[in-house]
Amino acid sequence: MTSYGTLTPVNIVTGFLGSGKTTLLQRLLRAPELSDVAVLVNEFGEVGLDHHLLRAVAESTVVLENGCVCCAVRGDLQQALRTLLSQRTRGDVPPFRRVVIETSGLADPAPIAFTLSSDAVLRHHFRLSGIITTVDAVNGEAQLADFPEAVKQASMADRLILTKTDLADPAALPALRARLRRLNVSAQVLEADLIAGELHHVLTDDIYDSDGKFREAAQWRADELDAHMTHAHTDDVQSFAAVFDRPLDWTAFGLWLSMLLHGHGADILRLKGLLNVAGVPTPVLINAVQHIVHPPSHLERWPDADRRSRLVFIVRGLERARIERSLAVFNDLVNARAALPA
Repeated sequence: MTSYGTLTPVNIVTGFLGSGKTTLLQRLLRAPELSDVAVLVNEFGEVGLDHHLLRAVAESTVVLENGCVCCAVRGDLQQALRTLLSQRTRGDVPPFRRVVIETSGLADPAPIAFTLSSDAVLRHHFRLSGIITTVDAVNGEAQLADFPEAVKQASMADRLILTKTDLADPAALPALRARLRRLNVSAQVLEADLIAGELHHVLTDDIYDSDGKFREAAQWRADELDAHMTHAHTDDVQSFAAVFDRPLDWTAFGLWLSMLLHGHGADILRLKGLLNVAGVPTPVLINAVQHIVHPPSHLERWPDADRRSRLVFIVRGLERARIERSLAVFNDLVNARAALPA
């Protein structure tokens, strides 16, 4: 079976209506490192790509000036990805090595992630790389307050890109940043205007990228991830990091995680972890989107002398104390059983 890390990575670019997904996508496509990308969009008109830069290949497929493939998704995403895969196999389109899916402004990114893992064909060719969410610096605070779609888009992100900062009141930006940090403690918060020469890292860094996984994991540890604080929200979403001093038993952790997601998967918006697993000398990285758990990955070394396990949760309507207590109980049971005489 193909290694999960070698599957074609898929990035989801989402964000509320008018938040600047189009502008960000245009900038990404100009990066030389991203010239072998296939882009799926709802309609070309929504994305606003300059039609003078396009030449037709098929009714719903075009090749951009820089070599990227761009497809209009007018129906089912599964079929669009299958068609794109077939076109690549037949040589009808350039041999892309990454897919970017640009969603509509009211879209929930979770079903896209589920599609990649549940479809019998797609899961052997594609994997989720990351979710990038654009946030309007002018209207973002009000949108987060009024629209649950905006909250979920921000909560599930691996990168949060602040747009239109040049139009926003500079005095209001710290409050917006703080709110985003409370919603999503593990995501990088970047200003679109300040992303410079290494723009491609917005897409390429993930836990399966050999060059980017260390940077990605380090972000989960930054500033202690507010490890001892729970951030409550009026929309019932909270973000926190649970820290465990002792090594975790991998079997106990797997059973616990399976039961947690079986019972509450819809409310586990994201779960990321840098784990000290008993008997494993280097950190194990995990990543989950609601019910979907991606295969674990490994770092070649620990980022620093701290060997504690850290699990970053973004949850809806679940109590932090219950989650931490349940994992501790599972781990203690396994440790106690291992201490019994044979």
